[in-house]
Amino acid sequence: MKSLDKKELKELLNKCWMTHDGMWFYHCLQECGIEKTNKINKAAIRSLAPIEMKRIKKALGIEDIQTFEQFQEFIEGTFEIIKGDFMNFTYSFPSENVLHWEFEAQKCFAYEGIKNMGVIDQYQCGVIYRIECWFDSLGIKYSVTPHVEGCLMHTNGNCAGDFKIYFQ
Repeated sequence: MKSLDKKELKELLNKCWMTHDGMWFYHCLQECGIEKTNKINKAAIRSLAPIEMKRIKKALGIEDIQTFEQFQEFIEGTFEIIKGDFMNFTYSFPSENVLHWEFEAQKCFAYEGIKNMGVIDQYQCGVIYRIECWFDSLGIKYSVTPHVEGCLMHTNGNCAGDFKIYFQ
């Protein structure tokens, strides 16, 4: 442990967590098929989101998210905790109330894993769905463009889009 710095430890833990997630998906796929696996995966993501958001809010010392500035601070803190370099995505706030995401071309960690499993044409993206579930659990109103149904990397050759955030 003494030889790992904080960033290396975070990267290792995130890789282990994502490998577990991928292996869970793979074995569920083998037992249940892709349709049921997608359904179970989304149910697990939805039930995890409120727990994950509660823990991250506590870790960041954030109680409420009522403004775009608070939202931006929350997102930056959240990704500081959960984003690994291997995930190959960037995010930005190009304008007021907009969160933009973009994966490096053909380098999404989920895309690569699911493609290797041979079911990328039927995969329902869990990565963007996870963020949508975060917002839902936090009571944040949003819209997403483009609407993510399957895998954008597979269908479009790239994965990028915007969350428009709506505050009262």
